[in-house]
Amino acid sequence: MPTQPIPDNEMERLLSLSEFDLDYTEYKDSFKDLAKLAAKVTGTEISLVNLIDSYTQWSISGHGLQIEQMPREDSVCQYTIINGEYFEVGDLQNDERFKNKFYVTDEPKLRYYYGIPLKTSDDHNIGALCVLDKNVKELTPEKVELLKIIADEIVNRLKDLKVIGKLKNKLSEANETQKKVAHDIRGPLSGIIGLAQFISEQGEANQIEEVLEFINLIHKSGRSILELADEILSADKKDHKPIPNGAEFNLLVFKDKIERLFIPQARNKNILLTVKTSSESERIPFARNKLLQITGNLISNAIKFTPKGGIVEVDLRLEVNDHSNILQIQVKDNGVGIDQKGIDKILSGSSTSSSGTTGEAGFGFGLALVKHLVETLKGTINIYSKPAEGSVFEVRLPQKVQ
Repeated sequence: MPTQPIPDNEMERLLSLSEFDLDYTEYKDSFKDLAKLAAKVTGTEISLVNLIDSYTQWSISGHGLQIEQMPREDSVCQYTIINGEYFEVGDLQNDERFKNKFYVTDEPKLRYYYGIPLKTSDDHNIGALCVLDKNVKELTPEKVELLKIIADEIVNRLKDLKVIGKLKNKLSEANETQKKVAHDIRGPLSGIIGLAQFISEQGEANQIEEVLEFINLIHKSGRSILELADEILSADKKDHKPIPNGAEFNLLVFKDKIERLFIPQARNKNILLTVKTSSESERIPFARNKLLQITGNLISNAIKFTPKGGIVEVDLRLEVNDHSNILQIQVKDNGVGIDQKGIDKILSGSSTSSSGTTGEAGFGFGLALVKHLVETLKGTINIYSKPAEGSVFEVRLPQKVQ
Protein backbone atom coordinates (compact mmCIF):
# COMPACT_ATOMS: atom_id res chain seq x y z
CA MET A 1 0.00 0.00 0.00
CA PRO A 2 1.19 3.56 -0.74
CA THR A 3 2.34 5.55 2.27
CA GLN A 4 -0.52 7.69 3.59
CA PRO A 5 0.15 11.43 3.24
CA ILE A 6 0.26 13.39 6.51
CA PRO A 7 0.61 17.20 6.67
CA ASP A 8 3.69 18.47 8.52
CA ASN A 9 1.40 20.49 10.80
CA GLU A 10 -1.12 17.67 11.31
CA MET A 11 -1.67 18.16 15.05
CA GLU A 12 -2.14 21.91 14.63
CA ARG A 13 -4.46 21.24 11.67
CA LEU A 14 -6.64 18.91 13.76
CA LEU A 15 -6.77 21.44 16.60
CA SER A 16 -7.84 24.12 14.13
CA LEU A 17 -10.64 21.84 12.88
CA SER A 18 -11.69 21.03 16.45
CA GLU A 19 -12.09 24.75 17.21
CA PHE A 20 -15.14 24.78 14.92
CA ASP A 21 -16.67 22.10 17.23
CA LEU A 22 -18.66 20.68 14.32
CA ASP A 23 -21.46 18.19 14.20
CA TYR A 24 -20.87 16.84 10.69
CA THR A 25 -24.56 15.96 10.21
CA GLU A 26 -25.84 19.53 10.61
CA TYR A 27 -24.56 21.41 7.58
CA LYS A 28 -25.95 19.71 4.48
CA ASP A 29 -28.31 22.60 3.70
CA SER A 30 -25.84 25.29 4.79
CA PHE A 31 -23.43 24.49 1.94
CA LYS A 32 -25.72 22.90 -0.64
CA ASP A 33 -25.83 26.06 -2.77
CA LEU A 34 -22.04 26.41 -2.83
CA ALA A 35 -21.56 22.73 -3.71
CA LYS A 36 -24.01 23.05 -6.60
CA LEU A 37 -22.31 26.25 -7.76
CA ALA A 38 -18.91 24.50 -7.80
CA ALA A 39 -20.27 21.76 -10.06
CA LYS A 40 -21.98 24.26 -12.37
CA VAL A 41 -18.99 26.56 -12.88
CA THR A 42 -16.63 23.64 -13.59
CA GLY A 43 -19.07 21.63 -15.69
CA THR A 44 -18.62 18.51 -13.58
CA GLU A 45 -21.26 16.03 -12.46
CA ILE A 46 -20.26 15.95 -8.79
CA SER A 47 -18.93 18.32 -6.14
CA LEU A 48 -18.31 17.66 -2.44
CA VAL A 49 -17.48 19.76 0.61
CA ASN A 50 -15.20 17.51 2.66
CA LEU A 51 -13.71 17.95 6.14
CA ILE A 52 -10.96 15.57 7.22
CA ASP A 53 -10.30 14.57 10.83
CA SER A 54 -7.93 11.97 12.29
CA TYR A 55 -9.71 8.95 10.82
CA THR A 56 -12.52 10.05 8.54
CA GLN A 57 -13.40 12.24 5.58
CA TRP A 58 -16.80 13.80 6.31
CA SER A 59 -18.80 15.03 3.32
CA ILE A 60 -20.86 17.71 5.02
CA SER A 61 -22.57 18.73 1.77
CA GLY A 62 -22.49 17.89 -1.93
CA HIS A 63 -24.07 17.86 -5.35
CA GLY A 64 -24.56 14.88 -7.63
CA LEU A 65 -23.46 12.18 -5.17
CA GLN A 66 -25.02 11.01 -1.91
CA ILE A 67 -22.18 10.21 0.49
CA GLU A 68 -21.64 11.21 4.12
CA GLN A 69 -18.27 9.73 5.05
CA MET A 70 -15.43 7.44 4.06
CA PRO A 71 -12.20 6.29 5.70
CA ARG A 72 -9.55 8.97 5.35
CA GLU A 73 -7.12 6.54 3.72
CA ASP A 74 -9.58 5.88 0.88
CA SER A 75 -10.08 9.54 -0.01
CA VAL A 76 -8.44 11.61 -2.72
CA CYS A 77 -8.82 14.77 -0.65
CA GLN A 78 -6.23 13.51 1.84
CA TYR A 79 -3.70 14.51 -0.84
CA THR A 80 -5.36 17.87 -1.42
CA ILE A 81 -4.77 18.99 2.18
CA ILE A 82 -1.06 18.26 1.68
CA ASN A 83 -0.67 20.42 -1.42
CA GLY A 84 -0.60 24.18 -1.09
CA GLU A 85 -2.97 25.33 -3.84
CA TYR A 86 -4.75 22.39 -5.49
CA PHE A 87 -4.60 18.67 -6.30
CA GLU A 88 -5.65 17.26 -9.64
CA VAL A 89 -5.91 13.70 -10.95
CA GLY A 90 -6.52 13.56 -14.70
CA ASP A 91 -7.61 9.93 -14.70
CA LEU A 92 -8.26 8.07 -11.45
CA GLN A 93 -8.45 4.74 -13.34
CA ASN A 94 -4.81 5.05 -14.39
CA ASP A 95 -3.42 6.28 -11.07
CA GLU A 96 -1.86 3.58 -8.86
CA ARG A 97 -3.07 5.36 -5.71
CA PHE A 98 -6.74 5.33 -6.68
CA LYS A 99 -7.45 2.82 -9.44
CA ASN A 100 -8.63 0.13 -6.98
CA LYS A 101 -10.79 2.41 -4.82
CA PHE A 102 -14.50 1.54 -4.63
CA TYR A 103 -15.63 4.79 -6.25
CA VAL A 104 -13.42 4.03 -9.28
CA THR A 105 -14.04 0.28 -9.74
CA ASP A 106 -17.77 0.48 -8.86
CA GLU A 107 -20.42 3.12 -9.43
CA PRO A 108 -20.11 6.00 -9.98
CA LYS A 109 -16.83 4.86 -11.64
CA LEU A 110 -15.13 8.23 -11.28
CA ARG A 111 -12.24 9.30 -13.48
CA TYR A 112 -11.56 13.01 -12.94
CA TYR A 113 -10.77 14.85 -9.69
CA TYR A 114 -9.85 18.43 -8.87
CA GLY A 115 -9.59 19.64 -5.26
CA ILE A 116 -8.99 23.01 -3.56
CA PRO A 117 -7.94 23.02 0.12
CA LEU A 118 -10.26 24.64 2.64
CA LYS A 119 -7.67 26.85 4.32
CA THR A 120 -8.27 28.69 7.59
CA SER A 121 -6.81 32.10 8.43
CA ASP A 122 -4.03 30.40 10.39
CA ASP A 123 -3.00 28.49 7.24
CA HIS A 124 -4.41 25.07 8.16
CA ASN A 125 -6.12 22.91 5.55
CA ILE A 126 -9.12 21.46 7.40
CA GLY A 127 -10.61 19.83 4.31
CA ALA A 128 -11.24 20.31 0.61
CA LEU A 129 -13.77 21.43 -1.95
CA CYS A 130 -13.55 18.92 -4.79
CA VAL A 131 -15.24 18.38 -8.15
CA LEU A 132 -15.42 14.97 -9.81
CA ASP A 133 -16.64 13.47 -13.05
CA LYS A 134 -17.12 10.11 -14.75
CA ASN A 135 -15.24 11.44 -17.76
CA VAL A 136 -11.78 12.92 -18.17
CA LYS A 137 -12.00 16.72 -17.93
CA GLU A 138 -9.79 19.78 -18.13
CA LEU A 139 -10.48 22.94 -16.14
CA THR A 140 -9.59 26.36 -17.54
CA PRO A 141 -7.72 28.86 -15.31
CA GLU A 142 -10.92 30.93 -15.08
CA LYS A 143 -12.89 27.98 -13.69
CA VAL A 144 -10.13 27.21 -11.21
CA GLU A 145 -10.22 30.81 -9.94
CA LEU A 146 -13.98 30.57 -9.44
CA LEU A 147 -13.47 27.31 -7.54
CA LYS A 148 -10.98 29.04 -5.22
CA ILE A 149 -13.48 31.82 -4.52
CA ILE A 150 -16.13 29.23 -3.61
CA ALA A 151 -13.66 27.41 -1.33
CA ASP A 152 -12.89 30.69 0.47
CA GLU A 153 -16.61 31.33 0.88
CA ILE A 154 -17.07 27.85 2.45
CA VAL A 155 -14.44 28.65 5.09
CA ASN A 156 -16.01 32.08 5.70
CA ARG A 157 -19.41 30.44 6.14
CA LEU A 158 -17.94 27.96 8.62
CA LYS A 159 -16.58 30.92 10.60
CA ASP A 160 -19.97 32.65 10.44
CA LEU A 161 -21.73 29.51 11.69
CA LYS A 162 -19.25 29.36 14.57
CA VAL A 163 -20.04 32.96 15.52
CA ILE A 164 -23.79 32.33 15.22
CA GLY A 165 -23.38 29.32 17.52
CA LYS A 166 -21.66 31.49 20.12
CA LEU A 167 -24.41 34.10 19.88
CA LYS A 168 -27.04 31.40 20.37
CA ASN A 169 -25.13 30.27 23.45
CA LYS A 170 -25.11 33.82 24.82
CA LEU A 171 -28.85 34.14 24.18
CA SER A 172 -29.48 30.82 25.89
CA GLU A 173 -27.36 31.96 28.86
CA ALA A 174 -29.44 35.13 29.09
CA ASN A 175 -32.67 33.13 29.01
CA GLU A 176 -31.39 30.76 31.69
CA THR A 177 -30.35 33.74 33.86
CA GLN A 178 -33.82 35.25 33.38
CA LYS A 179 -35.44 32.01 34.52
CA LYS A 180 -33.10 31.83 37.51
CA VAL A 181 -33.89 35.41 38.52
CA ALA A 182 -37.64 34.82 38.24
CA HIS A 183 -37.35 31.64 40.31
CA ASP A 184 -35.08 33.18 42.97
CA ILE A 185 -37.20 36.31 43.37
CA ARG A 186 -40.51 34.43 43.52
CA GLY A 187 -39.52 32.59 46.74
CA PRO A 188 -38.64 35.62 48.91
CA LEU A 189 -41.53 37.70 47.54
CA SER A 190 -44.01 34.92 48.22
CA GLY A 191 -42.67 34.72 51.76
CA ILE A 192 -43.04 38.46 52.32
CA ILE A 193 -46.58 38.52 50.91
CA GLY A 194 -47.59 35.48 52.94
CA LEU A 195 -46.24 36.87 56.23
CA ALA A 196 -47.80 40.29 55.64
CA GLN A 197 -51.17 38.66 54.87
CA PHE A 198 -50.94 36.51 58.01
CA ILE A 199 -50.26 39.55 60.21
CA SER A 200 -53.18 41.41 58.59
CA GLU A 201 -55.59 38.50 59.13
CA GLN A 202 -54.58 38.11 62.79
CA GLY A 203 -55.37 41.76 63.46
CA GLU A 204 -55.50 42.57 67.16
CA ALA A 205 -54.84 38.96 68.06
CA ASN A 206 -51.20 39.43 67.09
CA GLN A 207 -48.76 39.18 69.98
CA ILE A 208 -45.89 41.68 69.89
CA GLU A 209 -43.32 38.87 70.08
CA GLU A 210 -44.90 37.13 67.08
CA VAL A 211 -45.06 40.38 65.12
CA LEU A 212 -41.36 41.03 65.79
CA GLU A 213 -40.53 37.48 64.66
CA PHE A 214 -42.55 37.94 61.46
CA ILE A 215 -40.87 41.30 60.79
CA ASN A 216 -37.49 39.61 61.23
CA LEU A 217 -38.45 36.97 58.62
CA ILE A 218 -39.65 39.71 56.27
CA HIS A 219 -36.31 41.46 56.76
CA LYS A 220 -34.41 38.30 55.83
CA SER A 221 -36.50 37.79 52.72
CA GLY A 222 -35.96 41.38 51.69
CA ARG A 223 -32.20 41.02 52.19
CA SER A 224 -32.14 37.95 49.94
CA ILE A 225 -33.78 39.98 47.15
CA LEU A 226 -31.20 42.76 47.58
CA GLU A 227 -28.36 40.22 47.45
CA LEU A 228 -29.84 38.76 44.26
CA ALA A 229 -30.02 42.28 42.77
CA ASP A 230 -26.33 42.81 43.61
CA GLU A 231 -25.49 39.50 41.93
CA ILE A 232 -27.38 40.52 38.76
CA LEU A 233 -25.72 43.94 38.64
CA SER A 234 -22.29 42.35 39.05
CA ALA A 235 -22.92 40.43 35.84
CA ASP A 236 -21.96 43.61 33.96
CA LYS A 237 -18.50 43.67 35.51
CA LYS A 238 -15.58 42.60 33.34
CA ASP A 239 -14.59 39.76 35.63
CA HIS A 240 -18.04 38.16 35.44
CA LYS A 241 -17.93 34.66 34.00
CA PRO A 242 -21.17 33.57 32.29
CA ILE A 243 -22.63 30.19 33.00
CA PRO A 244 -21.54 27.79 30.24
CA ASN A 245 -24.42 26.97 27.95
CA GLY A 246 -25.59 23.47 27.26
CA ALA A 247 -29.37 23.76 27.26
CA GLU A 248 -29.70 22.05 23.90
CA PHE A 249 -27.31 19.20 24.68
CA ASN A 250 -27.87 16.27 27.02
CA LEU A 251 -27.13 12.54 27.07
CA LEU A 252 -30.07 11.70 24.79
CA VAL A 253 -28.97 14.24 22.16
CA PHE A 254 -25.35 13.10 22.55
CA LYS A 255 -26.36 9.44 22.04
CA ASP A 256 -28.37 10.27 18.92
CA LYS A 257 -25.52 12.20 17.31
CA ILE A 258 -22.98 9.44 18.03
CA GLU A 259 -25.27 6.83 16.48
CA ARG A 260 -25.88 8.92 13.36
CA LEU A 261 -22.19 9.67 12.85
CA PHE A 262 -20.48 6.40 13.72
CA ILE A 263 -22.86 3.46 13.26
CA PRO A 264 -22.22 3.67 9.47
CA GLN A 265 -18.48 3.30 10.16
CA ALA A 266 -19.08 0.29 12.37
CA ARG A 267 -21.45 -1.40 9.92
CA ASN A 268 -18.92 -0.92 7.13
CA LYS A 269 -16.62 -3.24 9.11
CA ASN A 270 -19.40 -5.52 10.39
CA ILE A 271 -18.94 -4.28 13.93
CA LEU A 272 -21.82 -3.83 16.39
CA LEU A 273 -21.73 -0.33 17.90
CA THR A 274 -24.04 0.30 20.86
CA VAL A 275 -24.56 3.49 22.85
CA LYS A 276 -26.25 3.60 26.24
CA THR A 277 -26.96 6.35 28.74
CA SER A 278 -27.83 6.62 32.41
CA SER A 279 -31.62 7.11 32.45
CA GLU A 280 -31.65 9.07 35.71
CA SER A 281 -29.56 11.92 34.26
CA GLU A 282 -30.11 11.66 30.50
CA ARG A 283 -32.12 14.91 30.25
CA ILE A 284 -29.86 17.12 32.36
CA PRO A 285 -28.22 19.76 30.09
CA PHE A 286 -24.46 20.24 29.80
CA ALA A 287 -22.01 21.96 27.46
CA ARG A 288 -21.26 20.09 24.23
CA ASN A 289 -17.82 21.71 23.94
CA LYS A 290 -15.52 19.39 21.89
CA LEU A 291 -17.47 16.29 23.00
CA LEU A 292 -18.10 14.99 19.48
CA GLN A 293 -14.41 15.40 18.62
CA ILE A 294 -13.27 13.57 21.75
CA THR A 295 -15.79 10.74 21.57
CA GLY A 296 -15.59 10.42 17.79
CA ASN A 297 -11.84 9.86 17.84
CA LEU A 298 -12.16 7.25 20.58
CA ILE A 299 -14.91 5.39 18.67
CA SER A 300 -13.03 5.51 15.35
CA ASN A 301 -9.94 4.20 17.11
CA ALA A 302 -11.93 1.36 18.70
CA ILE A 303 -13.44 0.40 15.33
CA LYS A 304 -9.99 0.46 13.75
CA PHE A 305 -8.53 -2.01 16.25
CA THR A 306 -11.54 -4.31 16.55
CA PRO A 307 -11.80 -7.24 14.11
CA LYS A 308 -14.80 -7.82 11.88
CA GLY A 309 -17.74 -9.18 13.86
CA GLY A 310 -16.53 -7.44 17.02
CA ILE A 311 -18.31 -5.12 19.44
CA VAL A 312 -17.76 -1.49 20.45
CA GLU A 313 -19.77 -0.24 23.42
CA VAL A 314 -20.16 3.43 24.38
CA ASP A 315 -21.43 4.27 27.85
CA LEU A 316 -22.43 7.88 28.63
CA ARG A 317 -23.10 8.92 32.21
CA LEU A 318 -23.55 12.19 34.09
CA GLU A 319 -22.65 12.09 37.77
CA VAL A 320 -24.73 14.80 39.44
CA ASN A 321 -23.21 16.69 42.38
CA ASP A 322 -24.08 19.89 44.26
CA HIS A 323 -21.43 22.18 42.74
CA SER A 324 -20.26 20.40 39.59
CA ASN A 325 -21.34 17.42 37.51
CA ILE A 326 -18.98 14.88 35.97
CA LEU A 327 -19.56 13.63 32.43
CA GLN A 328 -18.13 10.14 31.98
CA ILE A 329 -17.52 8.79 28.48
CA GLN A 330 -16.48 5.15 28.28
CA VAL A 331 -15.59 3.44 24.99
CA LYS A 332 -15.06 -0.32 25.27
CA ASP A 333 -14.10 -2.79 22.54
CA ASN A 334 -13.15 -6.46 22.25
CA GLY A 335 -10.31 -5.75 19.86
CA VAL A 336 -6.57 -6.44 19.83
CA GLY A 337 -5.86 -4.58 23.07
CA ILE A 338 -2.79 -2.59 24.18
CA ASP A 339 0.12 -3.54 26.40
CA GLN A 340 1.23 -1.32 29.29
CA LYS A 341 4.03 0.18 27.24
CA GLY A 342 1.54 1.23 24.59
CA ILE A 343 -0.79 2.69 27.22
CA ASP A 344 2.06 4.71 28.70
CA LYS A 345 2.96 6.08 25.26
CA ILE A 346 -0.62 7.19 24.60
CA LEU A 347 -0.92 8.90 27.98
CA SER A 348 2.44 10.61 27.51
CA GLY A 349 1.51 11.77 24.03
CA SER A 350 4.33 9.84 22.34
CA SER A 351 2.34 7.09 20.61
CA THR A 352 2.91 6.44 16.90
CA SER A 353 0.75 5.25 14.06
CA SER A 354 -0.15 1.59 13.51
CA SER A 355 -2.43 -0.28 11.11
CA GLY A 356 -5.90 -1.51 12.03
CA THR A 357 -7.15 -5.10 12.07
CA THR A 358 -7.97 -5.08 8.37
CA GLY A 359 -5.04 -2.94 7.30
CA GLU A 360 -6.66 0.45 7.91
CA ALA A 361 -4.10 3.21 7.70
CA GLY A 362 -2.92 4.86 10.89
CA PHE A 363 -2.20 8.57 11.03
CA GLY A 364 -1.00 8.64 14.64
CA PHE A 365 -2.81 11.77 15.83
CA GLY A 366 -6.32 10.71 16.91
CA LEU A 367 -5.54 9.73 20.50
CA ALA A 368 -3.02 12.57 20.86
CA LEU A 369 -5.80 14.99 19.93
CA VAL A 370 -8.17 13.36 22.46
CA LYS A 371 -5.57 13.69 25.22
CA HIS A 372 -4.97 17.36 24.37
CA LEU A 373 -8.69 18.25 24.26
CA VAL A 374 -9.46 16.40 27.50
CA GLU A 375 -6.63 18.18 29.32
CA THR A 376 -7.75 21.54 27.90
CA LEU A 377 -11.20 20.91 29.40
CA LYS A 378 -9.66 20.06 32.81
CA GLY A 379 -10.65 16.41 32.47
CA THR A 380 -8.89 13.08 32.85
CA ILE A 381 -8.40 10.06 30.59
CA ASN A 382 -7.66 6.49 31.69
CA ILE A 383 -6.99 3.38 29.63
CA TYR A 384 -7.58 -0.19 30.77
CA SER A 385 -6.32 -2.86 28.39
CA LYS A 386 -4.29 -6.00 27.83
CA PRO A 387 -3.15 -7.54 24.54
CA ALA A 388 -5.87 -9.71 22.94
CA GLU A 389 -8.37 -8.69 25.65
CA GLY A 390 -9.81 -5.49 24.22
CA SER A 391 -9.56 -1.95 25.57
CA VAL A 392 -11.54 0.50 27.69
CA PHE A 393 -10.98 4.23 27.30
CA GLU A 394 -12.55 6.30 30.06
CA VAL A 395 -12.82 10.10 29.93
CA ARG A 396 -14.13 12.21 32.81
CA LEU A 397 -14.97 15.87 32.20
CA PRO A 398 -16.20 18.35 34.82
CA GLN A 399 -19.41 20.19 33.88
CA LYS A 400 -20.69 23.27 35.69
CA VAL A 401 -24.19 22.90 37.08
CA GLN A 402 -26.68 24.67 34.82
